Amino acid sequence: QVQLVESGGGLVQAGGSLRLSCAASGRTDNYAMGWFRQAPGKEREFVAVISWSGGSTYYADSVKGRFTISSDNAKNTVYLQMNSLKPEDTAVYYCAADVWGAGTRTRFAYDYWGQGTQVTVSS
Repeated sequence: QVQLVESGGGLVQAGGSLRLSCAASGRTDNYAMGWFRQAPGKEREFVAVISWSGGSTYYADSVKGRFTISSDNAKNTVYLQMNSLKPEDTAVYYCAADVWGAGTRTRFAYDYWGQGTQVTVSS
């Protein structure tokens, strides 16, 4: 069993930065770790994914060049550095683990989810 706990959300002005953390407990070797977000009234959407080795990353077009996903295996933690934030980035951000390590953008491929952390970007 894997538990994921996100932190680092908050309120920030447009153009600002935040770093989200996702601490994983339990065995996560070879898992792919993803970040998703869900705005009010919208479906949960893919943001970024990283292989557990950190060798492969993939981003949604809407965040490419502004967000960076990274991992620290020693701490069993995945990060999402978010720069140049826009009001449309406002959402609850979720961390997720894909036990098969496929690293896809579809949320149905992920087996474990955190509780989410709110990110609000004011204009």
